This record gives sequence, C-alpha cells and structure tokens, in this order.
Amino acid sequence: MNIIDAVINLVNKPVTEVVSYYKGHNRANNAGEALEEYIKDLFANSFGLNEQARLQKMSEVFSYLGNNSNPPDAMLKKGDAIEIKKIETNTASLALNSSYPKQVLRSDSTMISSACRNAEVWDKKDIVYCVGVVQNNSLKHLAMVYGYDYCAAEECYSKVKTTIKNGVESIPNVEFADTNELGRVNKVDPLGITYLRVRGMWGIENPWTVFNYIYNRNYSNKFNFMCVINSDKWNNLDNRNALIDMEKSKECLKISDVKIKNPNNPAQLRDAKLITFYIK
Repeated sequence: MNIIDAVINLVNKPVTEVVSYYKGHNRANNAGEALEEYIKDLFANSFGLNEQARLQKMSEVFSYLGNNSNPPDAMLKKGDAIEIKKIETNTASLALNSSYPKQVLRSDSTMISSACRNAEVWDKKDIVYCVGVVQNNSLKHLAMVYGYDYCAAEECYSKVKTTIKNGVESIPNVEFADTNELGRVNKVDPLGITYLRVRGMWGIENPWTVFNYIYNRNYSNKFNFMCVINSDKWNNLDNRNALIDMEKSKECLKISDVKIKNPNNPAQLRDAKLITFYIK
C-alpha cells in the first residue's frame, strides 16, 4: 500500500462527516481521532470491515501505529511514514510541538519510540504529512504532501536547536541535566527542589499556504483534496497508472504537472504532480 492507494480509496470512498462516522463505529471520541482513523482507513482500504477484520487489515498494512507523544502516527510496512495533523481554520499553522518538521524519518532519531524503531528492519522512510481541516465535525479540506517537498533538510532545524541549547547551557552558576529538550535547569531555588524545563515548540505553515502558488481551494465546494508528489517519488510508485486511468472517468479528479520550490533553495524548481479532487 502507498499514497496512490490512499488517493484512490479517497476518491472511491470519501467520508466528509468523519466525526459522526467514526463515533458511530466506536472508533473515535473527537475530531482529531476521527481524522486519524480515516487516514488509516484510506491507506489500508479497511472501510466497511468489522472491528476484528479491520484490526487484521491494519496489521497487514502497517508496521507501526503510534501515539500522541512520539512521531510518526503510522508507518507502512516497507513504505512511508505518516504524520497526521488536524487544524480547525483554513489558515491555521500546524503545531509540531517539540519535534521539528522532517523531510524523512530516521530509525536513529531520538524523538521516536523504541517500538517504532524496532517495528521492522529500516533505516529511513519518506514521511507524508496528512493535514485535515475539520470544522463543525466535518472534514472540509485534506492535503497530503511529502516532507521532502514541504520542509527543509534536518540540518536547517537542528542547527537552530543546537545553537539555542548551547546558549542556554552557557548560562553561569546554574546546574544543568542531560535532556532531549533545549535544556533542563536543576536546583533553581536554595532548597534545590525546583527545576526549569526549556522546551521548543515548533510550528509550520499549512500545505495550502506553502503551495498556494500551484493550488487554491474553492471554498464553495463541500470538500477539497490536494496532494503533491515530486516526480522522483511519483515515478517509483508502480501503481500510478491506476490513478491515471481513474482520472479519465472522474471529472472531479485531476492530475497536473507542476513545478514546486526546493525547500532548501527556492531558486531551484522541481518537477512534481499535483493531484486534486473535490466534492461540490
């Protein structure tokens, strides 16, 4: 299974009333959980299954299903990592908290859990950001973009993090402890019982803002979908012809050739596919 399967399943089985749908199946308690379950169903094609059959299907497709504390939200077996984000307004940014954006997910990352690291034999995975705008319990817009096309290389973010961390730790006459955060100061008070955690709170503009030079939503539609896939990735997806064939019979589905900015150097442009779908 890959992103092409997810797009095909979305076109065939769009679920815009995600909250009521997944609450009705006792699989979600809120909009964020409902969006996550929908994205997992899109990649696994596990719609319409009873709970036992759905769990079996999930175990066949995913090597890891995550938690709220560590990225990613899911990993496809021998495939991409998936990060799912819900926002509530059309222009809102994504809150990434202590984890900066990633072009790829690496198995040696300190931000992932041991369960994720040991889920399968892997070194690095491309990461797909799936971002949904959920308003009044309805999914209004959905975007799927690869980290490689969306954000800069890791060194861009780690350099800033390291510079801040080193600056904090250079403060004289305070006791620091080892931490994956920007810093932790122990024994702040005379009794030595108070500590200070210094945490990074990363955020990134949403995909519609980032790619507004190639795509703009029609807000009169009931639902809008956007997917950006760079040409190198697209050409390695062996089921892409299934989506190309589907486009011929689906008026609301379109695949376009576009040029997108290199996140590490916007002066350079990359060839990519823009896939759009809408429901009036």
